[in-house]
Amino acid sequence: MKRIEMNNPAALMMATLLTVSLSPAWAQGDMNHQSMPASTDAEMEDMDFSGMKMSDMEQPMDHSMDHGKNGMMQGSMQGGSAPADARDPHAYSDGYDFGPIPRPRLADEQNFASLLVDRLEATRSDDNTTVAYDLQAWYGRDYDRVVLKAEGEANSGKLEEADSELLWSHAVATFWNTQLGLRYESSEEGPDRSWLAFGFQGLAPYWFELDVTAYLGENGQSALGLEVEYELLFTQKLILQPRLEANIYGKNDPKLARGSGLSNITAGLRLRYEIRREFAPYIGIEWAGKFGDTADYARAAGESEDETRGVAGVRFWF
Repeated sequence: MKRIEMNNPAALMMATLLTVSLSPAWAQGDMNHQSMPASTDAEMEDMDFSGMKMSDMEQPMDHSMDHGKNGMMQGSMQGGSAPADARDPHAYSDGYDFGPIPRPRLADEQNFASLLVDRLEATRSDDNTTVAYDLQAWYGRDYDRVVLKAEGEANSGKLEEADSELLWSHAVATFWNTQLGLRYESSEEGPDRSWLAFGFQGLAPYWFELDVTAYLGENGQSALGLEVEYELLFTQKLILQPRLEANIYGKNDPKLARGSGLSNITAGLRLRYEIRREFAPYIGIEWAGKFGDTADYARAAGESEDETRGVAGVRFWF
């Protein structure tokens, strides 16, 4: 008998496999290598693998297994059918049956309501004290809601002017809503005005709160309103709020003493202290100025075209 050519890798591999398979310790699952008998030269001489090639070793191996009566191994390991008692992976997805419990309602499927009174304040100028309010309320869901905006000014117990808007708001981005609706404006000094309103409201980069609305009114009237606010936190409770408001009109409206172009600007600073997040008194200072034809109307009526006034009030929401 010829000895094994040890430089033949195929022969060496086959000899190793046969040696391990013939070992009684291996067959019994005993992994103690000391109990495995060593192959003798005589046993190795009886095996002639010199004529074998690597291609002879590359034969398909039978991996079939007895997977039991329930076929679980066949279904889970080899892509077969799942067992009859397997859980449906879609049982808790939208549109599938939830069994005895009703389908839960997510946050964007429920209606909520909120009211923010941003300004409720007394305003003191050189010769007069007035009360002003500015609020916003909404009802609806995350993407669509009804919004009510209202602001006005009262003097000596009488409402001198009021501006109310009823809008449908739709979210178009994470921090932005478009708004469409109607605006109604009343004043003691002139006729009431009705407008169609369209605009957007949201949080601009660097945390500026922005509200821009365009209006179309009767007799070809048009207007553009702009409000910008920013909150500067000195502490978690002490907050300084700069605020700017401007109005632009498309053409003159003598009955309401408004001129075309930039009509008026109001800029103020309010320092508030939040006793609670929902309730904060404040004090501040505000400057209001009129421009263009609106300033001409004011001078013709004997009024000042600009004034500085102190304010004190409260901001709250729920």
